[in-house]
Amino acid sequence: MSQTKPSAKLAPFPSRAEAPAPEKLALTHRPRRNRKSDWARRLVRENVLTTDDLIWPIFVIGGEKRTEAVTSMPGVVRYSVDEAVRAAEKAAGLHIPAIAIFPYTDPDLRDPHGSEALHDQNLVCQACRAIKAAVPDLGLITDVALDPYTSHGHDGLMRGEEILNDETVAVLVKQALNQARAGADVIAPSDMMDGRVAAIRAGLDSDGFQHVQVMAYAAKYASAFYGPFRDAVGTNKTLVGDKRTYQMDPANSDEALREVEHDILEGADMVMVKPGMPYLDIVRRVKETFGQPTFAYQVSGEYAMIMAAAGHGWLDGDRAMMESLIAFKRAGADGVLTYFAVRAAEALRDA
Repeated sequence: MSQTKPSAKLAPFPSRAEAPAPEKLALTHRPRRNRKSDWARRLVRENVLTTDDLIWPIFVIGGEKRTEAVTSMPGVVRYSVDEAVRAAEKAAGLHIPAIAIFPYTDPDLRDPHGSEALHDQNLVCQACRAIKAAVPDLGLITDVALDPYTSHGHDGLMRGEEILNDETVAVLVKQALNQARAGADVIAPSDMMDGRVAAIRAGLDSDGFQHVQVMAYAAKYASAFYGPFRDAVGTNKTLVGDKRTYQMDPANSDEALREVEHDILEGADMVMVKPGMPYLDIVRRVKETFGQPTFAYQVSGEYAMIMAAAGHGWLDGDRAMMESLIAFKRAGADGVLTYFAVRAAEALRDA
């Protein structure tokens, strides 16, 4: 007959009256010892942010020698292609590994089919060629989605109020090839159509672009934090309805793992969570579950909130910036797309 080992009984916690006087306590563990000075804090620091962790998203517009402020994103501008080259040179000088390019397409060039996305002289393709010629070692990441090019502001083709999945994927493959031919190093589909990563990977490989990487916006949520970005690319005024039939429900976490798994199995080299700080739990789950190169996008709304608060003197902007960026590293991200990239790189250099 088996016997059950009696459970050990814990001694009762001493009452306030029985507790020893503070001067008699022997504090063996004093965590503050490791915080006593700057050198000590540096020795035990668990996560470190470097310029290698930064990707700088930039916006391009038509014209020459032109910059245009994005009013809802203090400090962010749209660059004409020649000015984008100068911005890229600055990024390279700061040792930022890569930039991500997004276009502000002239409204006259937008149509229901996003035709401009396939034009080999569109703004993204012009910028890729010009930047590659000037700064060949800087990584170029290009966005694959139709929303900057459609008159209705959606990431895909529409029939009535329905976003068409498979028909959109066929166009996205052509868009990806157009960008790869222009010199893009990384194709980043942000559309959230089902099956697009496999189709894009197959299209790139069959056209001789086996070396071009795919960074999938694998867990992209239908978020309120995208507003300033839509100002920057000009879709706030054109968007019809919302994107909740293809972007993820902010309430869901397990679904993100399924989405990420699909994209990895379909050939994604890197995966991304978007937005960033409101979804740090997703970043952590993705990294721990799959161990794949995992990135987060500190989106326009996150940037705008910090900048607005700093502009009013409500918080220290530089400290808030660095604290927000180290949070991504702490959550497990390998890198961050952030509009703070240049400012953070300068701060890291000066430190």
